[in-house]
Amino acid sequence: MSDTTPAAETAAPHRYTAELAARIERRWQDHWDEHGTFAAANPDGDLDGQPDLAARPKKFIMDMFPYPSGVGLHVGHPLGYIATDVFARHQRMTGHNVLHTLGFDAFGLPAEQYAVQTGTHPRVSTEANMANMKAQLRRLGLGHDRRRSFATIDPEYYRWTQWIFLQIYHSWYDPDADRARPIDTLVAGFEDGSRPVPGGRPWAELTGPERAEILSGYRLAYVAQSPVNWCPGLGTVLSNEEVTSEGRSERGNFPVFKANLRQWMMRITAYADRLAGDLDVLDWPEAIKLQQRNWIGRSEGARVDFSVQGRDDAAITIFTTRQDTLFGATYMVLAPEHELVESIVPAAWPAGTHDAWTGGHATPAEAVAAYRKQAAAKSDVERQAEAKDKTGVFTGAYAVNPVSGEPVPVFIADYVLMGYGTGAIMAVPAHDSRDFAFARAFELPMRCVVEPGDGRGTDPHTWDDAFVSYDATIVNSASDTISLDGLGVVDAKAAVTTWLAERGIGEGTVNYRLRDWLFSRQRYWGEPFPIVYDEEGTAHAVPDSMLPVELPEVDDYSPRTFDPDDADTSPEPPLARNEDWVNVQLDLGDGNGTRSYRRETNTMPNWAGSCWYELRYLDPRNSDKLVSAEAEAYWMGPREGEPAGGVDLYVGGAEHAVLHLLYARFWHKVLYDLGHISSFEPFHKLYNQGMIQAFVYRDARGIAVPATEVEERDGAYYHDGEPVSRLLGKMGKSLKNAVTPDEICAEYGADTLRLYEMAMGPLDVSRPWDTRAVVGQYRLLQRLWRNVVDESTGAVTVVDTEPDEATLRALHKAIDGVSADMAHLRFNTAIAKITELNNTLTRTSSGGVPRAVVEPLVLLIAPLAPHFAEELWDRLGHTRSLAHEPFPVADPALVQDEAVTCVVQVKGKVKARLEVPPAITDADLEVLALAAPAVVDAVGGATVRKVIVRAPKLVNIVV
Repeated sequence: MSDTTPAAETAAPHRYTAELAARIERRWQDHWDEHGTFAAANPDGDLDGQPDLAARPKKFIMDMFPYPSGVGLHVGHPLGYIATDVFARHQRMTGHNVLHTLGFDAFGLPAEQYAVQTGTHPRVSTEANMANMKAQLRRLGLGHDRRRSFATIDPEYYRWTQWIFLQIYHSWYDPDADRARPIDTLVAGFEDGSRPVPGGRPWAELTGPERAEILSGYRLAYVAQSPVNWCPGLGTVLSNEEVTSEGRSERGNFPVFKANLRQWMMRITAYADRLAGDLDVLDWPEAIKLQQRNWIGRSEGARVDFSVQGRDDAAITIFTTRQDTLFGATYMVLAPEHELVESIVPAAWPAGTHDAWTGGHATPAEAVAAYRKQAAAKSDVERQAEAKDKTGVFTGAYAVNPVSGEPVPVFIADYVLMGYGTGAIMAVPAHDSRDFAFARAFELPMRCVVEPGDGRGTDPHTWDDAFVSYDATIVNSASDTISLDGLGVVDAKAAVTTWLAERGIGEGTVNYRLRDWLFSRQRYWGEPFPIVYDEEGTAHAVPDSMLPVELPEVDDYSPRTFDPDDADTSPEPPLARNEDWVNVQLDLGDGNGTRSYRRETNTMPNWAGSCWYELRYLDPRNSDKLVSAEAEAYWMGPREGEPAGGVDLYVGGAEHAVLHLLYARFWHKVLYDLGHISSFEPFHKLYNQGMIQAFVYRDARGIAVPATEVEERDGAYYHDGEPVSRLLGKMGKSLKNAVTPDEICAEYGADTLRLYEMAMGPLDVSRPWDTRAVVGQYRLLQRLWRNVVDESTGAVTVVDTEPDEATLRALHKAIDGVSADMAHLRFNTAIAKITELNNTLTRTSSGGVPRAVVEPLVLLIAPLAPHFAEELWDRLGHTRSLAHEPFPVADPALVQDEAVTCVVQVKGKVKARLEVPPAITDADLEVLALAAPAVVDAVGGATVRKVIVRAPKLVNIVV
């Protein structure tokens, strides 16, 4: 902690203290706002910035959207914001037109929950939270272009979110063109007969609802019955992330059930190949790319149709990557939610049904109903877990194996999910461990069709587990129409795929783990859908002139809740309560005049507003377009080294690796396909900052105690005299270890906080917070202040004498190193180099620090400690902000040392040290080394067998 006693202040009234830092910081923050210092210029002149900025090369730098929490910031939150600010400031000083701003992702569940508890309108609490967060961020000196900031809850913003939704709704994915096209082009194909109409009837003969139903199967945004996590106790559908591994709600601990509900979906699966393939052109961490590829989950295999025995109108379609093992399929499993289950269940158990298959129920219908209810109470995580006991029940139906003609029993089991593949599998228990365990539990037959070759034999009933291999010979796989025996896996796959296609019962295909995006929420605080329904239930888009569809007022923000154990219920969204808003008379401009409609009462998920916000930053005042073509092309268009275009640097947490980043890429690609933008990826370079952690202290009950009240004695920790445990973890209010930036700013100043967070370690690595260590950066600023300002008089003490050569070399080495570090986000090592240079000046400049060294030093530290640097720059006699001053450039001649010490070894032992030029060649260095007297004595006339030269630092002589 600094010395701020009255005596110290009297002795040094102009010392850099927290109180002086606060005054300096307020002054320069006001100056920046007043002069628009960080205003970026658009090329079309719609948004002006500093003079001639638009003529400079651009740099678009972004942070991930923050949510304005009522708790406010702790010191871990601004780590990424400070880093992007440092980088942005450096880029301005290296001649770039920099776009750096920050908006707020303000729709979402927390504000709605607060509204339910207190009756406070979500907008009121959210805007209060944003005001607090803006004040905290401003105090940190972040150089944002505030003209470009917005919140997703602004009607003028979500007007365009709704507009984008309608672009997606009015589009279909044309596989021939491999891109999205307007839905009208599909309709035109149906009308002129160039594209067959599903069902075979002429388009002109179809009714409006029939046409709408067909188009829904193509639209990129569509309504469908979808399995969701339904929580009656909360009255809402939950995302998978909101459900615990025990199958209960994270909030309230209520039971969660699987239910098929009518939901809006986004056909993101149409873009699966492009989403995976285009990762190759992005500058992203490989770990994030891998997560996205795994989430998309592309796999090549075959679609196979199994006919249902006794039914000419039903077939079970499966996808498999091991079609070579089709002869080994001895039973099938459907997900409990599969649409065919009810229709294939017979009235009674077939003769000879095994007792283990029935679950103890008198009829198949009873068994299936009971098992479906049991499965609905489990989360997807539970269902996929490797449980010791396999559960399932026989449906009473049999399917027919297409290659062998053998009947195979059809089960339902919870380990098969509708969200993966087709919701049905062919089970090959001899060659799949999960199927093997299920077959053992239900005494099902097993057939070996891939020869083990490891001595276990070919009777799977004697094995301990399945045999899985992609490099083996196919056996026991022949019928009257096809034989795979003796083939390898690859050749067998090809043969089966051809055989299936020739008979119209299958084909080679590609499958994805990626599912279409569930886009509905039964909540109030979200973007309304710009959709209405007519009296027949057909969906209609509202025209652009009616956007935005604004959120109405409601009396109660909470969804209707039900008996927590009553799965046979369905959501009632809060918006449905405002009948005056829901039921409307509208003229949609479609030639039908004014008609009665009912509005969509679901809202969009909180992901919607963050799917496209990078585009609105470019042109936030545009009321005619999403973004002008000029602005988008300038800031995000494709360019050399960035063929996909996009934001130059996007910084945020790795926890957003899949959902946000995948959704944003999907929206961006649709807009690109439809010609609204020139870039086909939103974020060229992605950087994941680490986390600031803090110690959590817990008492004997396991309850967290305030970290500030813990004492350390002899390596142990105590709270109120009682021992407590210590563990490094997250920082947060609930863990009682949060430190706010306001606290640190009050005690040391914002620039000290900025320096400390950047100096803690590499930006992409998590690191522990230590308030006691903050003082180290505070002292750096105090020492640099003293090198410029007399603490007693406040006078500037720099001198105009030329620095000596050693000081000049130290300066230019620092410039060279800091420049490289800044460009590569190595801010911790940049601070170390600045500290070293300042310490050199302190030691060697007793008569005053040369201006020619101090001014570059101030510019070096300016991106990191901007208020501090602005103040010194002003006191040094400059009349304008240094924000756009050129960053120092190193002189190459001064970066290199005048001489380098070269070590000369003879027979592995050092015999001489030579001072040589840094640029000396290997040949010249060899001559010098062999001629050195000490080396001549050491060789002693022996034959030199080999000379190894590593100029300029090493010569090794072998004799």
